[in-house]
Amino acid sequence: VQLQASGGGLVQAGGSLRLSCAASKHNFYTMAWFRQAPGKEREFVGYIGYSGGTAYYADFVKGRFAISRNNAKNTVYLQMNSLKPEDTAVYYCAAQRSRTGVSVNDYGYWGQGTQVTVSS
Repeated sequence: VQLQASGGGLVQAGGSLRLSCAASKHNFYTMAWFRQAPGKEREFVGYIGYSGGTAYYADFVKGRFAISRNNAKNTVYLQMNSLKPEDTAVYYCAAQRSRTGVSVNDYGYWGQGTQVTVSS
């Protein structure tokens, strides 16, 4: 499966952004978002199961970020609210068939990333 992330940009602290991840196919794939700040390792943000009924988030985004998917459009979204400067990173979408996980190693397919910059 091929993934294309978009929607990043520059936003002030407290603002919102919605990232999109277009996939060549979605059915039966768990979709996840990770992020990587300069000088840091890539970290898990959240995932959503293939049916959209199950979502799981890292503690630092709970209550602020939400993942949804539209399988008819082969697209997954990451709605980010109440953004903080520490949310600044390149955000990546990832996919894996038939399993979920919070590790980079749990996902075999990756998009190219989209930059999110939050100014204070």
